Amino acid sequence: MNKSDDKEIDVFQNKCIRKILEVRWQDHVSTEELLERAEMEPLSRNVKRRRWKMIGHILKKDKNSNDAIALTWAPEGKRKRGRPKPTWRRMIEKEREEEGWKSWEEVRKDAVSTERSGDA
Repeated sequence: MNKSDDKEIDVFQNKCIRKILEVRWQDHVSTEELLERAEMEPLSRNVKRRRWKMIGHILKKDKNSNDAIALTWAPEGKRKRGRPKPTWRRMIEKEREEEGWKSWEEVRKDAVSTERSGDA
């Protein structure tokens, strides 16, 4: 999922909540207020949290498992000219850097430490 997918999901959620709560466009209710009334969070945030929960489970596995290898594998060779296509791997790499983790080993350590502390 990229930013436009996140936005589409959030717009759909807001549209559904507005219909359920019978909020008309003339009422000028902000998205934040709408989500507070519904006691919900944006679906895009929920998807991101679940994605990282799954990544945490993958990283807790043995380093030689297929899914852990696929997550940290770096392909070799040359790429085509132009802008790289957005992929799931590039998206999570970007999110990892935004969260402050410099390497997958740091993420693995955090995943294992949360498992031991009982937060998982």
